[in-house]
Amino acid sequence: MKNAAANVVRGCATAAVALGLPAFLTRLMSVDSYGVWSLVLQMSAFVSYLDFGIQTAIGRFVAHAGERGDAEQRDRILSTAFAALSVSGAVGIVAAGGLAAVMPSVFQRIPNGLLGNARIALLLVAGSMAVGLPFSVFNGIFIGLQRYEIPAAVIGGTRVLSAFLLVLVARERGGLVSMAAAVAGVNLGAYAAQYLLYRWLAPRARFSRGLISRHSGHELFEYCFSLSIWTLGMLLVSGLNVMLVGYFDFGKVAYYSVAATLTLFLGGLQNAVFSTLIPSTAVVQARGDAKELGQMVVTATRYGMFLLLLTGLPLMLGSKALLTVWVGRDYAAGGALVLQVLTAANVIRLCGLPYSAALIGTGQQRLATVTPLVEGVSNLLISIMAGYVFGALGVAIGALAGAIVGVLGHILYNMPRTREIRLKIVDFLRDGLLRPTVCVLPLIVVAVASWLAGLSSLVIARGAMVLGAAASAVLLWRYGLLPAERAKLRLSRLVALG
Repeated sequence: MKNAAANVVRGCATAAVALGLPAFLTRLMSVDSYGVWSLVLQMSAFVSYLDFGIQTAIGRFVAHAGERGDAEQRDRILSTAFAALSVSGAVGIVAAGGLAAVMPSVFQRIPNGLLGNARIALLLVAGSMAVGLPFSVFNGIFIGLQRYEIPAAVIGGTRVLSAFLLVLVARERGGLVSMAAAVAGVNLGAYAAQYLLYRWLAPRARFSRGLISRHSGHELFEYCFSLSIWTLGMLLVSGLNVMLVGYFDFGKVAYYSVAATLTLFLGGLQNAVFSTLIPSTAVVQARGDAKELGQMVVTATRYGMFLLLLTGLPLMLGSKALLTVWVGRDYAAGGALVLQVLTAANVIRLCGLPYSAALIGTGQQRLATVTPLVEGVSNLLISIMAGYVFGALGVAIGALAGAIVGVLGHILYNMPRTREIRLKIVDFLRDGLLRPTVCVLPLIVVAVASWLAGLSSLVIARGAMVLGAAASAVLLWRYGLLPAERAKLRLSRLVALG
């Protein structure tokens, strides 16, 4: 709970930036300028994929070695990982130059007045992210030690400071290059902070050229190979969407980007809460308790579905109103339907996140390499075909189709093969997915009925929502919670009352 709370705080900072920053930038920048800035950010994000899941691996290996008291293995892994990520950083700098070089030929509809600055901005942002790859080792150490509050503070603070500087630069009409320079400067400062915090809080973790070993590299490769496949799948799922919109329908890039930004809130909250399962499941696996691991996955999935439905439904049912208040009527008209489709896609995809985290924590991600590729390829192909016909909306439809394929792959292919997590698919479907969905049905029915009936009376609409919320609360207590959980809550209440 402490680690989840730390991640939620970080997620709240990220969400505040994700929600607040576009509200300013869309009003301070032209639609084309904001669209180009969105392209710069997504192309720069390609560099982060060169992590190959090594930071996640470090968290797992540090937690596992700590449980077994094997400091030597921990230090070999850390030194080898730092060397590997240093090479990745050098590759990332070269890749940033390549992306800047091909930008004019790929996005031919970018206005000439913005193209040159866009290329410089890409070099600055992507280059700073490449420099940061080896520094991610320090965050991995804190995650493995279950000190999530450290990376939460650094990352959350970095996001907030970057957002402040971006608004300041945009307000002063500084342009794309100045905005990129601000982001790059904050990134470099964050890397320095990570190193200093490591020296202060985790000095026993040693780095040495002599500790770099082929055996540790082989361990990292075996662990990260599957994560790299997952990363490639996610690249095909969400790493190309804004670029595809830019290629097929550049005029809608800004609208698609603001819609996609809202859906990032769903993924950020889920990752903040359930990434804490990775070191926790590593510890349980070290005890050899496969049954407890399965129970953890089902319980976490149920809680995750509650979060997804309660945060996703307002985005789908109130998409136009939310966008109007947030970024204005123009963006609401162009992005409301895209937001609805993308939200549905993310709710479906993210319901499998706790299971994925447990796979990583137990080192079984190698058993689930086919599904991410199938999901990614189906997403990309459908996005290309639908994007050619429907533009930005078609790219969103591709994301929805890929999400359905991914979840079905988990249920039908991956779960029956993960032996170290004793998980019954019936329990996963009934307790993990069905219970939360049934609990929020009254809210869904009331919201949809109000929308179809076109209720103009605010009092009647609010009354109906209160009744729906009350019915959902009753279902949550009677059906959403298991008997043992209700008993624990009653006991906690008695203890609180003294």
